[in-house]
Formats: sequence, structure tokens, C-alpha cells
Amino acid sequence: MNKKLGAFALLGASAVVLAGCAGGTGGTPSDAADGGNITVWLVGTDTPDTAREYLKSTFESENKGWTLTVEEKTWADTNETYVAALSSSDSPDVVEVGNTQALGFIDQGLFADITDMKADLGGDDLLPGLVDAGTYDGDFYAAPYYAGGRIVFYTPQIVTDAVPTTLDEYVANGIAMKTDTVSGIYAPGKDWYNALPYVWAHGGEIAVKDGDTWDAQFSSDDSVAGLSQLQEVYLKATNAPADGDEANPQVPFCAGEVGYLSAPGWVKWSILAPADDAKAPGCPDTYGKDLAAFPLPGLKAGETAPIFAGGSNIAVAAKSANPEQAKAALTILLSEGYQQLLAEGGLTPGIISAAEFLPQDPITQAQATALANSKFTPMSPNWSEVEKALLIPDALVKIAQGGDVKAIATDLDKQIEAILNK
Repeated sequence: MNKKLGAFALLGASAVVLAGCAGGTGGTPSDAADGGNITVWLVGTDTPDTAREYLKSTFESENKGWTLTVEEKTWADTNETYVAALSSSDSPDVVEVGNTQALGFIDQGLFADITDMKADLGGDDLLPGLVDAGTYDGDFYAAPYYAGGRIVFYTPQIVTDAVPTTLDEYVANGIAMKTDTVSGIYAPGKDWYNALPYVWAHGGEIAVKDGDTWDAQFSSDDSVAGLSQLQEVYLKATNAPADGDEANPQVPFCAGEVGYLSAPGWVKWSILAPADDAKAPGCPDTYGKDLAAFPLPGLKAGETAPIFAGGSNIAVAAKSANPEQAKAALTILLSEGYQQLLAEGGLTPGIISAAEFLPQDPITQAQATALANSKFTPMSPNWSEVEKALLIPDALVKIAQGGDVKAIATDLDKQIEAILNK
């Protein structure tokens, strides 16, 4: 399988042609006489309220007597909480999962086979990288929902240097900007998504498959070179906690405490949220006023560093009590009308043709450029167990605390191989 989302190279406005859709949902009205309720689990706040409302109103208008409830979960819920719920007799009907988690749920038999729906959901118009994430042994279980990549946000109020052209220059600028109150590069230790580009840019890998055996690669010379550069960031360029994670990066940014912030493109909306938003205040009139961004540069000028191809897949629960209605909801989630709302919110949509609705602003275009050079985690159904065990974040915390990079990476490889090869 191709681990890269090569289709993202087509995301420029002139490169995407609408695939002749009429804009309707295509949802199939239910034939059930009595009606009922289905539950859709979405993760975090990335899905805009306009899309949630569209899903509910469209489903209920097309399925008379039925109601749809959207429940918001956290990424922490997508491990044990999801497994317990999806295994129970009271399972949710449709669930969003991270693209790196999908194979693990599929391998446990928790998602329904939707191969017969693939063509109707979009077929070749579906993002291929996320199709790979939701496909197992040739069968299709989890459809692309949306994708995103990390770009480097900054404000000219703090960053006065020109946009760096290489990764070395980026790190040097971050070190030069650091003060007691400002992180030149905001880099909490547990943020493994932002650690991977350092490894990949230097030619390293997470793990590669040799026949039937996985060979973890964090202790290779190339990977260690990347992790050593990352350790330099931890020790010299950031004030972020060594044991902190990537949650709510807009908070220090809006406090004027960050020079470079590498974060998913949709963090733009968190930064630009109203300052009086009680739930998640932004800073549109201060540090967000002249918000700018660029793709993380690679080792050579003119290149971008490979970034993690993040995103979500959406699936019908195998134990859904209402599989036909769940599939009707899934059809709406992959419809042009719904995906357009995701795109307008800055999320790269799961159907390629809806990319024409992405905002044509520099930040969104920076994300499209970054995603054109993106990579994925190992395509193993056991990978979700590696994530659940927090092996990479725990190793990065040790690196951020100044530990021996080679020794930490060697131990990490042993732990990863024990899971992938069991």
C-alpha cells in the first residue's frame, strides 16, 4: 500500500474539479415503521457545529420517525472507552477514530464491513491514504472523514526573522528566539506527531517490514540524527513541559509565549476564535491578528520535511442495533454537502472533489503543500497497541529530559517490535 497521501498534491484550487455531484446527500430513507434513535460519536471540537447540525437535520428529514444524536468524545476515549462500548450490547452506531487507530479496531471485529458501499460513498474520489487506513485484507471498513497536517504558525509580532528555508535554520531561529517567557519552538515532550518529521527528514523510519517481521528503526543512525536534533529543540528552544502533550496549543500562543507553533492546520480556528469564548478563547485581535504559517522545511532549501498524515476515519459499529440507519448516516457524512462544511472549516475533506471548498488563504494552502510530502505510521493492526501503550511519548519525554538518545531509541525499538511482531 502507498503510505503517502499523494492526492494532496491536487488540493490547489485550479487542480481540483468537482466530480459532477448535485450537492444532495444521497442518504437512503429508512423503511422502518417505528423509528428510533442512532448515536454518532465524533472526537473533539474539529467537526464544526454547522456540519453536526447538517448531519442531524438531513438524517432526520430523510428517515422519518428517527432521531440522530451526536456525542462528542475525546481522543483519550478512543482507546478503552471505545473498545468497551463497541463490544457491548449498547454500542454507538457510527464512530470517528484516528486514522492510525482504524486497523486495530477492524482487527478486533468492531467495525462493520462496508465494502459494498465504497463506490456509493465516493470510490476513486475518496482520499487514498485514508482509504488505506480503513482497509484490511482487501475489505473496506472505515471511510475517510477528514485529513490534516501540521504547519508552523507564527505571528510577526514575535517572529521577526524571514521564513526559514531549511530545518537547521528553523531550529537555529527557535533557539535564538527563546527567552524565559517565550518558546522559540513550542515542543512539549509527549507530542510524538511533531517529533516524527525530524526522524523522517533525516531519512529515518518508525518501523519497516522484512518479510513477516517488523523491524523498528528509531535506533538507526538516520533516526538518531533526527532525534538528536529534536533533543536540541527540547533543551534549547522551548519552555514547554517535557511531560506535556499537544493539547490546546493556542493557549500559550495567544498568551504571546510562542514563536513557532507546529500544529494541525485547523488550529487556526482555535487561535481566531473570539477572545470571550468561554469554552476555548482565542486571540483574533492580538497575536492572531496577523497570523501566518509555513510548511516545516526539510534538510535542503526548497524541500519540506515529511509530516505525519493525520486525520480521521468514520465507521459503522459492528454491533449497531440499527445498521441500515447507521449506513444512511455514514452516507450523509461522506456526502458533498457535509464534506463541503468540513472543507469550509479548514479540514481537508475525505472526498477529493470537496477540496475545492477549502479556503483559498495562505494558511490552508500551506497545509496542502505540507501534506503533499506526508507519511503514515506502520500499516499493522497492532499499531494501535503501540499508541495505546504510549511508548513513543514516554521515550520522547526521556529525550526531552536530556537522556541518552541512542539508548532510549534502542529500548523503544525493542518495545515496538514486541508489539508489532506478537
